[in-house]
Amino acid sequence: MSRRALFIGGGAALVGGTAAVYGDELARMWWLVPGIDKQRTEGEVDHKGARWVAASAANLRTADRPADYTIDRIVIHVTQGSFASAVRVFKNPLHAAAAHYIVRAKDGHITQMARELDVAYHAGNRSFNERSVGIEHEGFVDRPEDFTDVMYRSSARLAAGICRRYGIPADREHIIGHVEVPGTDHTDPGPHWNWARYLRLVRAELEGRPPARA
Repeated sequence: MSRRALFIGGGAALVGGTAAVYGDELARMWWLVPGIDKQRTEGEVDHKGARWVAASAANLRTADRPADYTIDRIVIHVTQGSFASAVRVFKNPLHAAAAHYIVRAKDGHITQMARELDVAYHAGNRSFNERSVGIEHEGFVDRPEDFTDVMYRSSARLAAGICRRYGIPADREHIIGHVEVPGTDHTDPGPHWNWARYLRLVRAELEGRPPARA
């Protein structure tokens, strides 16, 4: 018998008929018992074609989203550095931050560093961390040339998949910049990020039609 079954069964014995009423809640909370973790597959990614590189466990919190926290936002970031440096700092436990994904500028390659079910420390706001998926983009906010066509398109496919998985509307209320997170001191993605173009690409991916050339 699994530890999950032992926990839920034991809970039912303790609380009797109440467990029948709150069975769903117990099922969602079983992994919170010390020593019990939600089953995961090493190296598994949420976005097809992404490469898995694990962020430090110190830079995220194990969860079971959306069962425990509703995912209703995507937060757009810019690394203010190279792709390689972003990967390196997210693996560093002293950095105290990581995003779920990083998109490379030159070819649109995507590395996933945190599972979408986990809470990554990327937004600088606990509530927004719990409710969002963070996407980093290689580059600098004051260099528009860093935001390449291939990066926009690759990120848009990624964002569309996230929207589809969690029923997130592809609009500016639900796909936001880091600068828009309450309490943040960040300015990314900055004035050169083309929101109209990006949302157009995301919506085209969701509708299954070829995105128009920029």
